[in-house]
Amino acid sequence: MSARPIRFYHRYKKTIEVERMYGSGWVRLAYDNPIGRFFVWLVVRRAIFSQWYGYKMNQRVSALRILPFIAEYDIDADEFAKSPFDYKTFNEFFYRALKPETRPIAPGEGVAVFPADGRHLAFPDVDTAAGFYVKGARFTLADLLRDAPLADKFAGGAMLISRLCPVDYHRFHFPVGGTPGESRRIEGWRYSVSPVALRRNLRYLVANKREVTLIDAPAFGAVAMVEIGATNVGSIRQSFQAGRAVAKGAEKGLFAFGGSCVITLFQRGRIRLDADVVAQSAECIETYARMGDRLGEAP
Repeated sequence: MSARPIRFYHRYKKTIEVERMYGSGWVRLAYDNPIGRFFVWLVVRRAIFSQWYGYKMNQRVSALRILPFIAEYDIDADEFAKSPFDYKTFNEFFYRALKPETRPIAPGEGVAVFPADGRHLAFPDVDTAAGFYVKGARFTLADLLRDAPLADKFAGGAMLISRLCPVDYHRFHFPVGGTPGESRRIEGWRYSVSPVALRRNLRYLVANKREVTLIDAPAFGAVAMVEIGATNVGSIRQSFQAGRAVAKGAEKGLFAFGGSCVITLFQRGRIRLDADVVAQSAECIETYARMGDRLGEAP
């Protein structure tokens, strides 16, 4: 089942494309093979494995990987805030900042934006969203948030799942303006969040380490952001100050090396998601879009 190609809709080209997945051979071996899945259970899902790999990516010798990686995945170095030659390690390159003008923020007080570069699934009603990675599979907000009263607050609301590949820009930003509260950490495993893995078991999203932040947004009410770590993600680093108002598109934090995921939740009736991403998501196809691009608007 998970051996089929990963297809996504490219919002800017308006075409369906096949993802070139970093480390695809390893991921398919790990999650499509019984021996591989046992090794994932025994070793790979544990924090120490990701910490070891993160240590490797923080060594000076890892900088030798940068230029071949840029060339192989056709990454636009003109967007970088500094020259590719200035990064001292691969990890430093991985969580690079971009020139602000490369990610313009969609204007409008009542307009929400994508919080990260990546491939996105958007659902107007989280309670009816199912089967988007594997037929019939779903998770509950109580599982995701580990807080039943908070889950009730977002029941029937909209959900955005933003999947960041290793080739993507790996900083995440606020999708709306408002005042964020303290980030709450939920400890967990480090399973892959690639569709190859999620087609095998969607519950990896609620088994992994994650951090939850609530935002009090004047135009949208309460908005929740959940950053989810994954295999080889060295850390989730928050850079905002709780209790201090932020503008839409302001940087919230970053992921150190590895693929990862951000889930954004809106309360029922507080956002009208853009039709193109909803239509593709209804067909279980992710939409590629960049941080700052329009996601939807307050009704």
